[in-house]
Amino acid sequence: MKKIAILNGPNLDRLGKREPEIYGSATLGDLEKALLAEFGTRADLLFFQSNHEGELIDRIAKLADSKYDGIVINAGALTHTSVALRDALLGAHVPAVEVHISNIYKREEFRHTSLTAPACVAVIAGLGLEGYHAAIRFLVGK
Repeated sequence: MKKIAILNGPNLDRLGKREPEIYGSATLGDLEKALLAEFGTRADLLFFQSNHEGELIDRIAKLADSKYDGIVINAGALTHTSVALRDALLGAHVPAVEVHISNIYKREEFRHTSLTAPACVAVIAGLGLEGYHAAIRFLVGK
């Protein structure tokens, strides 16, 4: 059974409350339950959310040391600003899939650049929460 971590960055703890017209009405807890329902018997899933860049970086290092098979990461706004997060993903040597709930290319110009995408094996944007499911399907199949 593959070990897959699902990491969520700043403001993703506000899913269901923050801008539901963009992110929908489901909460982070709802997402976690849905992922466990689909993948709980096929993958060992670890969920982690933080509004703090350093905590995400520390967690990525722990995942690498714990020999995780894959990372699904929605770094939120850190996607567009964090060289340190990019470096952590590159240094971990764990296949990562970047996920965005919204289509970042239909939003503000500053969201069109991802600093973390080059450190990932794939990027999924605009599929809503289904993007997380697609990312795990891809990593479990690797």
